Amino acid sequence: MNRKTVRWLPVAVVPVVIAAGVLIIPSQAGAAVTLPDKSAQQVLELIQNSTVRQLSGEVTQTSALGLPALPTGAGAPALAPGASTSDLGASVAAPDSTDATQALELLTGSHTARVYLDGDTKSRVQIMDQLAERDAVRNGSDVWFYDSKKNAVTHLTLPAGFSAAEAQAKAAAEAKVVMTPTELAKKFLAKIDPSTTVSVGQDTRVAGRTAYTLVLTPRTTDTLVGSVAITTDSETGLPLSVSVEARGQKDPAFSVAFTTVTIGAPDAALFRFTPPAGATVKEQALPALPDAATVLPNGTTLGDLNPGTMTGKLTPEQLNELKAKLPAGTPVPVVTGTSWDAVVSLPAGTVPAELTGNKLFTAATSAVEGGRLASSALLNVLFTTDGRVFAGAVPLERLQAVAATK
Repeated sequence: MNRKTVRWLPVAVVPVVIAAGVLIIPSQAGAAVTLPDKSAQQVLELIQNSTVRQLSGEVTQTSALGLPALPTGAGAPALAPGASTSDLGASVAAPDSTDATQALELLTGSHTARVYLDGDTKSRVQIMDQLAERDAVRNGSDVWFYDSKKNAVTHLTLPAGFSAAEAQAKAAAEAKVVMTPTELAKKFLAKIDPSTTVSVGQDTRVAGRTAYTLVLTPRTTDTLVGSVAITTDSETGLPLSVSVEARGQKDPAFSVAFTTVTIGAPDAALFRFTPPAGATVKEQALPALPDAATVLPNGTTLGDLNPGTMTGKLTPEQLNELKAKLPAGTPVPVVTGTSWDAVVSLPAGTVPAELTGNKLFTAATSAVEGGRLASSALLNVLFTTDGRVFAGAVPLERLQAVAATK
């Protein structure tokens, strides 16, 4: 079967795939150095014990997913009218077509972002585009998103108890910005289980700092991921880069790395955001989410809910009860598998029929048994003929097998 490359993925699918840790991201390191020997367990402990919470730096993301460069501006591909996305339990109307293009543009070529962190409640990520910039700024409960090209600002107020990880994920999704090596490293380290071989790679230097390399290799062949390399600062344990290799591909398929990093508190003024003169400002309300203490039928609370909890532990009846506790219209993703072979499934109706009937959708996907396939080096998305969606860093056959059991 000839693989057609994906020029875009429906905006409804991307946040869910990323949130589930299916979309994978990597990075390249610099010259080799010699450091005191450490075992894989010791490098893991170095990362886990890192206390770096304040830093300034520049991050470069490079993609070689086999996707063509996306057009921008008036010639950018458009989503079907009425397409929508669900994020953090909210049904949010999809923005104009250039917003979807911006989000997916980050999956092609190289992008540079400035990153500033001060504890768990202050952060700023600034992407520099040609003659424009995009910012995501969090200062306590206030989160601001700014697009200089549109001179548009979105502001939202985080509810009490909103975790730092949730806030960073929300900021990255809304502002279409890159994630930091630390955020990505956490996602991959969470995958370590008997399905993963963990080893120590070559000592190296990243962003001027000596670093150990931790290599995660899936034991299963039922994944598109060949290996993941995480470099970590030999002194502080701060992850400096994450690099993912796809099976059958020599160079990393996706990489995120600090090119410069300074450990210490950034200027506090960086986190004080004032909308520029003439900018349009939109207040976005987060929906009232179910109480984290809400107990599900199997005794699990919503606060503890994660893909592993949903896999094989909640019956269809229990999932229906969960749906009843979420805001109306929220599509509930189901994750089959717990590691490298994980597949995220979305119910029929998540992606509007107007979109899947679009000529661009047809041109960007390939006809396969049971539906149409959008494919890249690290991600396959199967759109079934009955409207369901199955996505994962897995071969098509794995998606089809999961679809057949649902």
